[in-house]
Amino acid sequence: MAKSEIFAGICGLTTTVTAEPKDGMNFTLKVDSECDAYDDLDERLPEASMMAGFDPIGTGPIYEACRAKCKHGACPVPMGIIKTVEVAAGMALPKDVEVTVEK
Repeated sequence: MAKSEIFAGICGLTTTVTAEPKDGMNFTLKVDSECDAYDDLDERLPEASMMAGFDPIGTGPIYEACRAKCKHGACPVPMGIIKTVEVAAGMALPKDVEVTVEK
């Protein structure tokens, strides 16, 4: 099992993702989000494959499900879901991802 809190940035909205093993290749997702674009994501995307990280950037079932309601291309939630699944699958170590923006 892996759990991530994704702080999206200037919108101030947080999404929490939990990935639990379902079988050898797939993980059940639980998504709790303050963002309306993701409030029913775990109904639209109840599970994800451990292979999600091998889809080209911006493609695959996770990005497709997220894109259905979220139109903001810089939203970090889809990437955060993929990282959570990778950690749950033992394909990545749990390490925070950070983007520092200055002007």
